[in-house]
Amino acid sequence: MTSEPPPPNFWGDMPEEEYYTSQRVKNTKSYADTPNGKIFTQEFLPLDHPIKGTVYMTHGYGSDTGWLFQKICIAYAQWGYAVYAADMLGHGRSEGLRCYLGDMEKIAATSLFFFLSVRKRESYAHLPAFLLGESAGGAATMLMYFQSEPGTWTGLIFSAPLFVMPEDMKPSRLRLFAYGLLFGLADTWAAMPDKKMVGKSIKDPEKLKIIAGNPRRYTGTPRVGTMRELLRVCEYIQVNFQRVTAPFLTAHGTDDGVASPESSKMLYEKASSDDKTLKLYEGMYHSLIQGELDENSERVLKDMREWIDERVERYGPKQGDS
Repeated sequence: MTSEPPPPNFWGDMPEEEYYTSQRVKNTKSYADTPNGKIFTQEFLPLDHPIKGTVYMTHGYGSDTGWLFQKICIAYAQWGYAVYAADMLGHGRSEGLRCYLGDMEKIAATSLFFFLSVRKRESYAHLPAFLLGESAGGAATMLMYFQSEPGTWTGLIFSAPLFVMPEDMKPSRLRLFAYGLLFGLADTWAAMPDKKMVGKSIKDPEKLKIIAGNPRRYTGTPRVGTMRELLRVCEYIQVNFQRVTAPFLTAHGTDDGVASPESSKMLYEKASSDDKTLKLYEGMYHSLIQGELDENSERVLKDMREWIDERVERYGPKQGDS
């Protein structure tokens, strides 16, 4: 007896265009050529609202923009934002060795190349623009911010950003040193211990089943260079928090076992921004929007909507501006 094949999308068998229309958004998929390879991108536009700003989103480790991450994209589009999301190099439908994050600066610069090409369009140049990153995508987003010219971004939004690794998630420095003696030959090996991150990320068992059905999710063990680089980037970001001057919202669950809540607390304490907001959600896990019970994820989205709408009102073009 053969089992039924999994549905083609997280919502089931409904045709894509029909589903997106039912959500009152227009979705366009395309590939963008960058100096570092071709990356898969998605555009989500509101069907019922004028566009009041743009949001550029980055997913987490092993994930992509094409499964449950779309819940975030669709929500922001429903609120009146033009949303652009890209699969990081090595993820989803983008080019690159699967789930190899050996050079996060390059990975960030690749997505940023696409995001800036959209940000600078004549139709968007005058509108508020925000970067949003989830988990390891939060680290990539922070690197994009550091790589950008001052004033490029109206604000930053982080969902459980990976700036501080919990002790039990950190790679063994002795193991990294041993692999390092191979002069880089081991960097791409999928040879690091599997820390079972998905189980520590998703609180709702039903959501876990849906996420497990993502055909593009990376299920191999972490690569040596990925863990080496994530550790380095976390340390680099921690000593550069004071460089953050843009308004930001950072959200974290207190029971996050993948990216320590200290990530958001430390950013809030050390950033130089005058306008900064920290939201801590008692008892929530790592995946605040994709992996929590609906009432919890709706609470997070409500807070995000209030924050971004207030910043558009505060920093966006005023009536009568050209």
